[in-house]
Amino acid sequence: MKSRDLENTLAIFKREFLSYFNSPVLYVIVVIFLLVSMSFTFIFGQLLMSDNASLAQPFFIWHPWIYMVLAPAVGMRLWSEEHRLGTFELLMTMPISPWQAIVGKFVAAALVWLIALALTFPVVVTVYWLGTPDSGPIITGYAASYLYALGCLAVTSAVSAYTRSQVVCFIVSVTVCAGLTLIGNPGIVETVVRTLPSSLEFIVRFISYLSFMDHFYEMTKGIFVFRDVLYFLSVIVVALVVTHMGLRSKRA
Repeated sequence: MKSRDLENTLAIFKREFLSYFNSPVLYVIVVIFLLVSMSFTFIFGQLLMSDNASLAQPFFIWHPWIYMVLAPAVGMRLWSEEHRLGTFELLMTMPISPWQAIVGKFVAAALVWLIALALTFPVVVTVYWLGTPDSGPIITGYAASYLYALGCLAVTSAVSAYTRSQVVCFIVSVTVCAGLTLIGNPGIVETVVRTLPSSLEFIVRFISYLSFMDHFYEMTKGIFVFRDVLYFLSVIVVALVVTHMGLRSKRA
């Protein structure tokens, strides 16, 4: 990347990142994330009552369901906000390429979620206080959780590039993220397999492989498989390419 390109990307990143902290919505979303994740961990997951000092079941298992709602709440403003404020046309006429704007905005949103996830450190302290857990599943679990959040953010970025309404972007993004989560649910997959002809089982299995959940759960077990990381990175890249296509169509 040329120095000028990097400067443009960093300028967009700084502008977007600071705008999050100028909005009360961000603080509300982060607080909700912390309250919900901690409540599910200690109340429904019964972490303090468990004899097993692990975060896989009581903590990470809830993250996909939280991200499918809260990640779109953060990402819905990426491009819809530019339309609402009337700054989209101005941004597109500046000497900044669409890719520089896309990367700058996405990295800013990604850093916001990294901060939110880092604020859950008390639960890690609690687990080590309860016993001597294996650090491997905790590290891979956090990696899987962050990649899941980035996948939902990238999907929301793509949807945001095609709509002027943040409400529409939020609803569509939640629907898509929920679909990418549920298509890998073992109960749903087995029900569909039993219902459809056996000749279609391969297609159903293949579609279920595209689920976020399938790749997420493997990593929360401490199994760091490169193909799972590559899957999430591929989803992010494809979603950002779709974002680029949407911006180019409006810029033309």
